[in-house]
Amino acid sequence: MITPVITSIGEILWDVYPDKKRLGGAPFNFIFHVWKLLGKGNFISSVGNDAYGSEILSYLDEIGFDHRYISIDEEHPTGYVKVIIDANKNPRFTISAESSYDYITLDQSSLQAIEESDLIYFGTLSQRNQVTRNTIKSLFGMKKKFFCDLNLRHDFFTKEMIEAALHTSQVLKVNDHELEKLKKFFALSEDNNRAMEQLSNAFNIELVCVTSGENGALLYDGNNFSRYKTSNKKIIDTLGAGDAFAALLCIGYLFNMPIDEINKLANEFAADICGVEGALPANDDIYIKYRVAFN
Repeated sequence: MITPVITSIGEILWDVYPDKKRLGGAPFNFIFHVWKLLGKGNFISSVGNDAYGSEILSYLDEIGFDHRYISIDEEHPTGYVKVIIDANKNPRFTISAESSYDYITLDQSSLQAIEESDLIYFGTLSQRNQVTRNTIKSLFGMKKKFFCDLNLRHDFFTKEMIEAALHTSQVLKVNDHELEKLKKFFALSEDNNRAMEQLSNAFNIELVCVTSGENGALLYDGNNFSRYKTSNKKIIDTLGAGDAFAALLCIGYLFNMPIDEINKLANEFAADICGVEGALPANDDIYIKYRVAFN
């Protein structure tokens, strides 16, 4: 089939560890993997006119990633997240306040990229500010596929924001903790399977995914459930595992793969990302065995 065009909109930022920093942000991590796997992908975001922003754009130039849709904000700084890895190798985050990605707007170039896209990926962190929230909501009426990765961090969300996202999305990805919040918001069943069915029916979602860390993931496509868990692999840190999972989930969905196959590929890829330091691998070796599934 013709390779689908995927556009991601949202935050790009620095994950700042005590001894180093890594490029991150869920929407960027997601589209980076898509780009590595499919050879293309659009990313709409914003960085500040500062050292952090310049470093991001220079790095993207160096690796050949097209950043034409990343604007430079003269008033607000590039975003960053302070990351501490706990004893269980899970990250804990402290997110910077007002950042450039809170003020994403669309120009003719980025609107054209969206028009030519088959699917638009978005989350919720960058919607904590009304400017980016309105920008993302302005896309919801378009006749496109939408992939919502909720990422309900801290208190940067409202029921109304979530409800609007669910109503527009064909694919929904949450983790088990986020599903518990949705159960409370929308009076869903305490049973996870039944809650996923209710979400699918109430919001006309074609593919619902609930991830459970080392316990794998559960998918529901409106008819069937798929559960998959990888065998134990060496974990360096889990940063970005969910974004890696989302990339394979999205591509598998667009390629109309059976959900068992999608679930297996997404889990295996996320586990492989847990075996490298940071959210993004330093070289392309990790992608080789997955590219063959889409070519």
